[in-house]
Amino acid sequence: MIVTCAIIEHEGRYLICRRAAGQNLAGYWEFPGGKMEPGETVEECLERELFEELGIRTRASKVIAVTDIPGKEKKYRLMALQTEILGGKLGLTVHDAVEWASKDELASYKLAPADLNILKDENF
Repeated sequence: MIVTCAIIEHEGRYLICRRAAGQNLAGYWEFPGGKMEPGETVEECLERELFEELGIRTRASKVIAVTDIPGKEKKYRLMALQTEILGGKLGLTVHDAVEWASKDELASYKLAPADLNILKDENF
């Protein structure tokens, strides 16, 4: 299964979101995104997920990093895409906090394991 996440950079800081209580990986920080639905491209998936979860309109472009996530029942492939915010007002549905963190600061957050792999990728 393909899962996408957004690498949104603004003035040297990256958007990360904390998963809310009751959500899978509650309390972990992540680059926002979600699971691909049938018939979607990775870009369409990410743009839809960001609108649904954060209320922002975006443009996803090139793939920056890819990592495999072993699952209990399914294996997931996380694809991180360079993404630009086009509009909308940032809101929260499955997250309870957002932060803009520098590359150096990202390591101090409790990041989801797959997102840690993205940080280690040479293209990040």
